[in-house]
Amino acid sequence: MNFDNQLDLFMSHLKVERNLSINTLEAYRSDLGKVVAYATKNKVSDFDGVTPLLLIKFLKQAHKKGLAVRSQARLISALRTCYRFLVTESICKSDPTSEIELPKAGRKLPELLSVEEIEDLIAQPRLDNPRGLRDRAMLEFIYATGLRVSELVKLKVEGLDLRLGVVRAFGKRRKERLVPLGDQALEAVNAYLDQGREKMLAGRRSPFLFVTARGSAMTRQAFWKNLKRYARLAGIPREISPHQLRHSFATHLLERGADLRSVQAMLGHADISTTEIYTHVNAERLRRVYDRFHPRA
Repeated sequence: MNFDNQLDLFMSHLKVERNLSINTLEAYRSDLGKVVAYATKNKVSDFDGVTPLLLIKFLKQAHKKGLAVRSQARLISALRTCYRFLVTESICKSDPTSEIELPKAGRKLPELLSVEEIEDLIAQPRLDNPRGLRDRAMLEFIYATGLRVSELVKLKVEGLDLRLGVVRAFGKRRKERLVPLGDQALEAVNAYLDQGREKMLAGRRSPFLFVTARGSAMTRQAFWKNLKRYARLAGIPREISPHQLRHSFATHLLERGADLRSVQAMLGHADISTTEIYTHVNAERLRRVYDRFHPRA
């Protein structure tokens, strides 16, 4: 059984038995594909032929080419998961990654937008046309809820309860959670539903909340493109991403006294240690304020 056959079996396992998202599956295939390509160049035809020495040489080469430490760690983690499956299924005899240590990386703090930058950003879409109403609603929505962009574009109208002011979102592994909406987000969504969505659909039907002029659901790429354009119009002097809106949502809540468990629930984090990174952000900011203003700092 060659690399292609083994990889196909593993990907089917991830999709069917572990129910991973398309984005996660693509990340696994991309990472494993790098190792497969290197091994193939070195005349290795299957995962059983990969040795610890070959993996070390691959990682050294990847490092020289600029592969970040965090990306190396993710790649090795993907490879370990793959070998765990292959060994369990008796497709491979041993796991060469058991002799490879994960590279150590400092925990990267998320980049944030200030409240003023968020307000300037949200104010950019024009409200005299359906597209502008949709874009304003999407910006209000993602900042009000902290949804991942993949969750935002997959939202369905039936998952929105305007009376209660909550939305039903589906996160990783289709885990469901309810997230509240603020008044301004509700106002923007109502304006989009009343004056924008039906005009964009032009008689067509779609279960998705946010649609394009073609009647299809918005895509992650289209939202990111719009976000960059509105950031330029708002005069934000750096590249921003949808994930920064999620980071800003969490940090701004904690700065105003929200408890960590509530923020964890709204973000859809399975482990609270993932959410705790935002407490580090607050500590960093407090340190900067102290150093700047305390007379004996």
